Amino acid sequence: MRAVVQRVASASVEVDGRTVSEIGPGLLVLIGVHDSDTDSDAEYICRKVLNMRLFPNESTSKAWDLNVMQKNYEVLLVSQFTLYGILKGNKPDFHVAMPPQTAKPFYSSVVERFGKSYKPDAIKDGVFGAKMKIDSKPSK
Repeated sequence: MRAVVQRVASASVEVDGRTVSEIGPGLLVLIGVHDSDTDSDAEYICRKVLNMRLFPNESTSKAWDLNVMQKNYEVLLVSQFTLYGILKGNKPDFHVAMPPQTAKPFYSSVVERFGKSYKPDAIKDGVFGAKMKIDSKPSK
């Protein structure tokens, strides 16, 4: 699995001009699933993302001290098969990404795992397989 993690002040996902998910302060996480990924890979990504110390601690003035759960922030997960794209000449090839038929239930299990590991109402996601427009405002 691959995850691109961005700290955000807010983020949202639109499908067909309609907002389907949005969060306030927290993490925007693009998730790419490899054809050989297993539950242990999903567990690893979930644990790492939720425990990464990316946020400042105002009481100690440490810049990179608290994780998303300690700050009580939200997480927006977005499936992104293009994270496993490779170039063959000038054309992208996605053959190492998990095929959609198996990736959809696997990705759903990843979202569920995040909810069980943190709190379900703080975990949002986009629409698997849809053309999504992502808007994010970086945190300071």
